[in-house]
Amino acid sequence: MSASTSTSTSTSTTTTATEPSSTTTPSSRPRILYPDSGPTPPFPLRMEGEVISGFGRGSKELGIPTANLPVDSSATPWIDSAKSGVYFGWASLKLAPTHPDSSPSPSSSHPSNPPSTPAPSGYQIHPMVMSIGYNPFYKNAVRSAEVHLLHRFASDFYGCPMRLLILGYVREELDYAGLEALVADINIDCEVARRSLAREAWVPREGVVVEEGKEGLQRGTLDGSWLVREE
Repeated sequence: MSASTSTSTSTSTTTTATEPSSTTTPSSRPRILYPDSGPTPPFPLRMEGEVISGFGRGSKELGIPTANLPVDSSATPWIDSAKSGVYFGWASLKLAPTHPDSSPSPSSSHPSNPPSTPAPSGYQIHPMVMSIGYNPFYKNAVRSAEVHLLHRFASDFYGCPMRLLILGYVREELDYAGLEALVADINIDCEVARRSLAREAWVPREGVVVEEGKEGLQRGTLDGSWLVREE
């Protein structure tokens, strides 16, 4: 995943109290963001599209695979004015029936959902962190939207439909002295996402939430209907 991500409608609407500055050290970064009561404006934000190939660095160089979406202001009007940086939320993914991860395992489904039964629309929900920006470390010339789903997939899923429900801002995009520092910060981003999303008001009440290593997340109170709506 890149060092950047962004999804606020403007710099003036982002909740600055939860945004670490560029001088914040990894050890001092908060691991849970925003109040327990749920997302605050301008969140949630939405983004969707088919997964496309990216720069090929996530898995090879960082060990953190990403699923990229097109940065298209016609489909996502807020994207042009969005502040670059790292964000977190939920991603729903509609895998092909032949994909090895197309059905959640019994241990990863909601307690109230029958095992291995995705939403009627076929979408599975995963916690995610994402980046939108130019990634100062790699000095990208093209703005990108890179999503890291907190789940280990058996194979790629290029071309699959993906929806994002973006619930909060984690940090600004940064440059780094080396690859290790970048990876360390991304790992903290992932921890922030997991812990911030593990609260009742942050967990969708619809669909099947799949996260590797979890016995299943309790059904929450967040409106996640858009993530699993039928076409």
